[in-house]
Parts: sequence; C-alpha cells; structure tokens
Amino acid sequence: MGAAGAALQGVPAPGCALHRRLHVAVEAADLVAVGAVRRRLRAALGHWGVPELADTAELLSSELVTNALQHTSQGAVFDAVLTADLRLRIEVQDAAARLPGRRRDPEAEYATSGRGLVLVEALADSWGVQLRGDGKVTWFELASAVA
Repeated sequence: MGAAGAALQGVPAPGCALHRRLHVAVEAADLVAVGAVRRRLRAALGHWGVPELADTAELLSSELVTNALQHTSQGAVFDAVLTADLRLRIEVQDAAARLPGRRRDPEAEYATSGRGLVLVEALADSWGVQLRGDGKVTWFELASAVA
C-alpha cells in the first residue's frame, strides 16, 4: 500500500506539503460532528508526532466548535495547523459577525454552560477572536513541550 493509501482519512500522507494541516467543515446544528472533529484531531496530532497536545486541543476545540454551532444558524469551519516550531494553531470560523458574549464566572454555582471561553483562556498559550467580513474566527494556540 502506498503512502497515500496508508494516510489516515482527512490527514494527508507525510511528505505532502499540507501534512500538518487538518480542515473540517461542519454542517449547521450537527453537534454529533463535534466528536468526529475531536477524533480526527487526535489522530492528526499523533500522526504529526505531538500526541501530548491531544487532550487539551480536543477539549478546547470541542468548546469552540460547539459554540459556533449553538450560537449561529450556519455551520463552522475547523482548521488545525502545526507549525515547524511545533506550535499548534486551531481556528474555528463561523458566520456570526459579533464577538462572543461575556464569559461566565466559572464558579457560578448552578451554571450549566458558559465556561468554554474560560477554559480556553486558562489552558491555551494564546487565543483570540478576529472579526471578518463573513463572520469571525475564534482561535487558540498550544506549544509542544518538545519544541
């Protein structure tokens, strides 16, 4: 079986110019797809040689993709890129041209939601939101300890 045949679904074979990029389009309201994004991300990070980033990257990606699907009537676009210096950048693009709402106090006793951006802020090395003409991109970065 050739290198292309051995590649994980959604993860191009090593040697490909894009072998450190994962791109996933998620349909509107498809919350089941959040799990598929997590699985593909974990597989890609293992394939790229940085499995130590998987737990945090999966958690934060889940939060951003879920937010995009719950707070917009359209889908989302998920992109993960691992740079040459082993810095992982995750971007989630959605069609809402407004900044995320106020982050909820993580210690609110009975809150059942609203902690996603608090988690992103606490666990990511850096993060932010960029407004674009067709919506916004919410992103975070994680650096590998190996770098």
